[in-house]
Amino acid sequence: MKTNPVVRVAACALWSSGRTGLLQTILRAFSLAATVMFAAAVQAAEPPLIIGVFPRLSASETTTRYSALAEYLSKELGRDVQLVTSRDFPSFWQGIEKKHYDIVQYNQFHYIRSAKSYQVIAHNKEFGKSTLAGVLYVRKDSGITSLKQLRGRTVLFGGGEDAMIGYIAPVYMLLQAGLKKSEFTSTFAVNPINSVIGVYRKTADAAGSGDRVLEQPLLKNVINTDELTVLATSEELLHLPWAVKRTMPAKLRIAIQTALVELENNDEGKKVLKAALFTGIGKAEDKDYDPHRKMVRAVAGQL
Repeated sequence: MKTNPVVRVAACALWSSGRTGLLQTILRAFSLAATVMFAAAVQAAEPPLIIGVFPRLSASETTTRYSALAEYLSKELGRDVQLVTSRDFPSFWQGIEKKHYDIVQYNQFHYIRSAKSYQVIAHNKEFGKSTLAGVLYVRKDSGITSLKQLRGRTVLFGGGEDAMIGYIAPVYMLLQAGLKKSEFTSTFAVNPINSVIGVYRKTADAAGSGDRVLEQPLLKNVINTDELTVLATSEELLHLPWAVKRTMPAKLRIAIQTALVELENNDEGKKVLKAALFTGIGKAEDKDYDPHRKMVRAVAGQL
């Protein structure tokens, strides 16, 4: 049986067209694979970004709270992001001095001390607030109603002399009230919660702590907070900062800042915030920490 010439030509044309389409599909697949492999090679060639978090929590608790954030940033930035914990503050600060961290969260005083090497990009929002205030607490039955009455008394501060809210802000209020540091005895608790517990148990006359501490369930489970009262509260200060190396390329710095600020605007980000016990992260710049600098200079001298 002879094939119609027209049919034969059409079949040849269709076969030729099909083979060309197949070739194009194969070439596109190879091109896509090459692109993916190149991107993976570039990502593998880039060193991981290191996140450092100051040890206000244990290393295990820090890992629990911040691992999801590291994973989220890795996904958003398209490169490896690793969380590094510190066993204590000296080892953490050594990492700051050696610029080991690419991204870091610490307290306001830490940022001020390291501002020549690190650039602030964001701040925490906790319990729905972007700010914190230092507070001096006393027992209601102490008879202390003014800051001047702490002259000759003992103040238990929450943290060491580098604690912005637990030490620097409360001492600043005492200095503003006319007291000298030599006119009251400074003692230190390991954290703001323990300083309040100490005053409740009458081991000190006043506690230097933060404005949210009495709301902490951990504290309410240990003492009757109704027996304490606020003696003085500092001005509101922007919350704990996030900073990056000043040598970081602007494009990467902006990408990190955007990823952090956008956490509260998507479902995956909200899970990250929940794990870290944050309600959000907002933008910040260096001048936002000028009020903190004023306090630090008054309490600790020139930076």
